[in-house]
Amino acid sequence: LIPAMQEKGWGRVVAITSMAVREPNERLILSNTARAGLTAFLKTLAREVAGDGITVNTLQPGVHATPRLNDLYVDLDTIAKGVPAKKLGDPDDFGRVAAFLCSDSAQFITGASIPLDGGAGRGLQ
Repeated sequence: LIPAMQEKGWGRVVAITSMAVREPNERLILSNTARAGLTAFLKTLAREVAGDGITVNTLQPGVHATPRLNDLYVDLDTIAKGVPAKKLGDPDDFGRVAAFLCSDSAQFITGASIPLDGGAGRGLQ
């Protein structure tokens, strides 16, 4: 994929990781580790291909209304109340942000990890 983008002199990579990269979740040790490794890989890749007109970014979701969240938690209303935005995220949020990152308007954004968490993350960006 990257060699083809390099030939064109343009490309976009948008990956979905997790807010667990910034704040690891209890009981998800393997997932936390894999996502942190993927984020580091993509950050390195972003720096290596930036001069080729390729951007590489990650989206880091917090709690979103997905089947996976239903599997992990029983009381989603309580989870939603704990988010500063007072609601769970909508999976369509990813599409809107990813579309922007894939546009020419985002040509100077690379190596970024963008939280989509309704303000739930406590760490500094």
